[in-house]
Amino acid sequence: MSGAARHLYVHLPFCAHRCGYCDFVTLVGRRQGHGAYVDGLLAELELERALLADPVETVFLGGGTPTFTEPAALGRLLRALPPAAEVTVEANPESVTPALAQMLREGGVTRISLGAQSFQPRLLSLLERRAGPADVRAAVHTLRGACFDNISLDLVYGIPGQTPAELARDLVEALALEPEHLSCYELEAKPGTRFTHRYGSELERQAEALEGYFEQVVETLTGAGYRWYETASFCRRAEDAAGRDLRARHNLGYWLGREYLGLGIGAVSTVGGLRWRNAPRLAGYLEALATGETPPREVEELPALVREQERLLLGLRLDRGIELAGVRGALDRGALARLEGGGLARISLEAGSERLELTHRGRFLGGGVAAELIA
Repeated sequence: MSGAARHLYVHLPFCAHRCGYCDFVTLVGRRQGHGAYVDGLLAELELERALLADPVETVFLGGGTPTFTEPAALGRLLRALPPAAEVTVEANPESVTPALAQMLREGGVTRISLGAQSFQPRLLSLLERRAGPADVRAAVHTLRGACFDNISLDLVYGIPGQTPAELARDLVEALALEPEHLSCYELEAKPGTRFTHRYGSELERQAEALEGYFEQVVETLTGAGYRWYETASFCRRAEDAAGRDLRARHNLGYWLGREYLGLGIGAVSTVGGLRWRNAPRLAGYLEALATGETPPREVEELPALVREQERLLLGLRLDRGIELAGVRGALDRGALARLEGGGLARISLEAGSERLELTHRGRFLGGGVAAELIA
């Protein structure tokens, strides 16, 4: 397994507040423990460093709210991580200050993923978000002032009571900030969250409108010149002023079935035919690493067929699809013929290699079409 993982994920679980719809591994507050947690992350990195390729291609700091992490601890972490061509940090708008932006730049961060979610105060209040529209705008301007030229905005649609007009205004507001990248997610409130308990019936009613919202997002953003390169992801086209490919390279690693290493509580790794998930309990994580032991985790083997099935499902999220040669064992040829006949999937030839991809219409049906193709 040595040197296989080109992508590194680092989980920073701390948040100022836990939103009602969130089911991620998060911890509220605990600023006095941020330094000890970074110690744990760096100890785990040393234990697993041999699994990383040299050089690493991408590093992604997710959460939680990574930018809520105590600045000295966050800066120390950034300085200790391996350099990479793309280093992304997730941020909530209210946490972005000029000092923080400068520290991120000096720490080698190249890309910021900013959690806007909406620009409508009513919807932000319902989502329990602390940042308002002015905070989002201020955060983008602050990051631009620190010379960040790769900013992604997250938006959510399907919020209870949201109207198509409100979604349209959100998209207009987001485009006005000229982000290099946009991620637009259907609101998914998991069972057991406060949000589902409170708004479950409204979410069920809203579900009927989600397909229309999805089409509205795609039509608006592609009409504005963005590339719909993945089911929920849009980027400026490569013909931007710098001629860059502005797709999220770290997430592309997941969608293309590449190997990756995850550090921190709740983090997942997939390397060498194995997948493991660190337990979410902070005390157990720190206790193990303080004694040089591997943190508690669940490990599963990934047979070759399972890996092919995952590559097929994830690869079909992309506009360019996936090379057919790598997924033949997972593919139902009869289903492919039916879907080709129905105008939902196709095989194309690129540089002598066959590629399987969904058509424009097939992409709106997404996971349902991809699932039919699994043998």
